[in-house]
Amino acid sequence: MSKYNNVIVFGATGDVGSAAALQAHREGATVSLAMRNLSKPTPQLDGLHFKRYEADLTQPNTLKTAVRQSGANAAFIYGIFDDPDFMRPALRALKEAGIDFVVFLSSFIILTDIHTVNPSDIVPWEHAQVEIALEEVYGRDSYVTVRPAFYSSNIVHERSAILHGEVKLPNPDATFDFISSEDIGHVAGTILVNGANEHIVRLLGPETMTLRDAVKIVGNVLGKEVRVTQISREEAAAQMEAAGVPTRMVNWHLHNVIDRAGSYIGSPDAPTARNNILKYTQHPPQHFEQWVEDNKARFRC
Repeated sequence: MSKYNNVIVFGATGDVGSAAALQAHREGATVSLAMRNLSKPTPQLDGLHFKRYEADLTQPNTLKTAVRQSGANAAFIYGIFDDPDFMRPALRALKEAGIDFVVFLSSFIILTDIHTVNPSDIVPWEHAQVEIALEEVYGRDSYVTVRPAFYSSNIVHERSAILHGEVKLPNPDATFDFISSEDIGHVAGTILVNGANEHIVRLLGPETMTLRDAVKIVGNVLGKEVRVTQISREEAAAQMEAAGVPTRMVNWHLHNVIDRAGSYIGSPDAPTARNNILKYTQHPPQHFEQWVEDNKARFRC
């Protein structure tokens, strides 16, 4: 029997959010979608008549209205990282409006206690600050943090280079795990309705491979020969800065791709994290090549 039969999903226009909404629906819950733009399409949810409410995680009053109108008692949320209070106003608004349980999309690479993450490690630190806020507002028994690792969809950032036949990377042999957004969402949606016996649910993809091999797979699926060229750290930084990536994020990205690429794969939690997709969704995780087959259109547009 489901624990939360009326849920609200934030971010349903994204891959993870839409998959979470779909899975919650399959689990038998009444599902509402909280959206900043009600007219934005949710193609993965076509044919399902979910109620939509205009709400923005940066505007607490909109959250209260959406939750009260929907009657939801559980919410799936993602991180907003330009908030100096790390979402505390939003979390308080959700709780005051009647949300008893939260599933938060976090990051696998929080590998220490949330209170000891180094602020220079930007992505895990920002996620950890929201988890700290959740702990303060909700308490550990009223939220679950889902921590996936390397998204398969990250390779889409190289779409243009793949189409031109050459991908330039600072460390082509960096190894990652490649997990599909849909699998992440399916786990989150299952927990959103049924809860979980654990406070932190880590997720790893079913296979590890180098970025070079991942690019090769994309090329093979598209029927295109793609050359992978190694460039220097400085060239990679200049390439990213030219694309408008902030310097702090450039440095963090290069640190993760060069200095500690895939180091999280050997963490003590890795075997459990790799099994969690099957454990929560009752289906095997999607392999990278199948994900590329299913998402060919993203590389051709």
